Amino acid sequence: MPKVLIGDTLSPAAVEIFKARGIETDIKVGLSKEDLIKIIGDYDGLAVRSACKPDADVIAAATRLKVIGRAGIGVDNIDIKAATAKGVVVMNTPFGNAITTAEHAIAMMFAAARQIPAANNDTQAGKWPKSGYMGLEVSYKTLGLIGCGNIGSRVAERAIGLKMKVVAYDPFLTEERAVELGVEKVELDALLARADVITLHVPLTEQTKNVLSREALAKTKKGLILVNCARGGLVDEAAVRDLLESGHLAGAAFDVFAVEPAKENVLFGAKNFVATPHLGAATVEAQENVALQVAEQMADYILTGAVTNALNMPSVTAEEAPRLKPFAALAEKLGSFAGQISDYGYDEVVIEYEGEVADLNRKPLTAALLSGLLRASRGDVNMVSAPAILAESGVKLTETKTESSPIYDSLIRIKVKTKATKNSPEGGWRTLAGALIGGKPRIVEVKGMALEGDFSPFTLYVNNIDKPGFIGALGQMLGEAKVNIATFHLGRQAAGGEAIALVGIDSMPPADVLDKLDALPQVRYSKVLSF
Repeated sequence: MPKVLIGDTLSPAAVEIFKARGIETDIKVGLSKEDLIKIIGDYDGLAVRSACKPDADVIAAATRLKVIGRAGIGVDNIDIKAATAKGVVVMNTPFGNAITTAEHAIAMMFAAARQIPAANNDTQAGKWPKSGYMGLEVSYKTLGLIGCGNIGSRVAERAIGLKMKVVAYDPFLTEERAVELGVEKVELDALLARADVITLHVPLTEQTKNVLSREALAKTKKGLILVNCARGGLVDEAAVRDLLESGHLAGAAFDVFAVEPAKENVLFGAKNFVATPHLGAATVEAQENVALQVAEQMADYILTGAVTNALNMPSVTAEEAPRLKPFAALAEKLGSFAGQISDYGYDEVVIEYEGEVADLNRKPLTAALLSGLLRASRGDVNMVSAPAILAESGVKLTETKTESSPIYDSLIRIKVKTKATKNSPEGGWRTLAGALIGGKPRIVEVKGMALEGDFSPFTLYVNNIDKPGFIGALGQMLGEAKVNIATFHLGRQAAGGEAIALVGIDSMPPADVLDKLDALPQVRYSKVLSF
């Protein structure tokens, strides 16, 4: 039975989902890193929020882990690079708390604009400071959104309902989407110069880190209200303190900080600064939603291979998974074949999809093919880690599709350009193609030669010259070594020309038999492949 560890507090409904789908669940909240490392090897899945931190050391100890699910959107606490290298899918739930976070940003804007926390404190202290607080209206002001995606777009909708004009800086926002939302797409400097209120709604990445630096903040209008309910580290906190003290900023409201838990911070105690302890997603509805979503997503992946909201693997819906499964098996075997006969490595990979398969979700098929290709030389590689490993190695990858296939309903072809050697200064291409026949993966082309054969557990691959006596000599060698032949498939360019033999055998031949085979004058190359 698969096992999932819940490392943070989740709704009991999430546990019920796991149990109903036949997944054993342990709840262990507040584990130290050392304790997590000790037990993580027992689990197929890990469900977290923000407190549990599966870093590289934890992931290295996770010998059977398949998936980490984050109940929420932020994944700062997960080492995605280490997870990818280990072949662990990382999922989040980007939509479950979007409304809650957007509402919190609007609430924080009002709190700063009307100085509500400070006024509340003075009123409850018996001061009745009616003339001491002069607030700002937000209607007809300009709201600047840094990030207009899932959450930012919801903030825009609510701001427009408040009669605000909305400008947005987001490199991924299309002009069409901006028109649909009713916002104006602008560059960052234009937003800084025009906005009366700025809210941030982007993840913390190398590109967004310190996006509101001291220099950027100096370009803003006097009287700006600044709201950050996204991630700490996006804003220069010391600069915000200085600008609040000088009066350049009329107010600031932060739900997130560069260091959390924020027991102390340079902003604390500043004039008209509002702080909440990372409450953006803290509503009953949001926590229930993200818990249910992460449980369903993790269960789907563990049980069916369906991938939803993954950050390091292509998505595969529950409906797609059964249809893609046999094609993924074919792609993986083709990749493995190509990897095993590319003895000197390779510089370029081309994948061609023909026929009905060209219209399917090809990204997971490409990932499966690359995992087979790389596993031949790198060992522990899977669909999650393979694309990243290939990209890091600098090998060029090209993918093409053709709507029809001349012979088969669907065909997948891989071409691998091998590295240059002494005997082949320019390298050479290894070309293979496969198809599903009767629902089973079959090899149908090798080096441009039509050849229909099995992917036998042990397959003797021989590239030879088509001359009389070769097949008899090969059969005699294997017979004398007591190696049983299960299948025998042949292909050739022309009589007397280059040929291919794929021989399914029941056991690995002794090394001396392979040496004798290579010594035959007809043989150009031979190798035992395993699938």
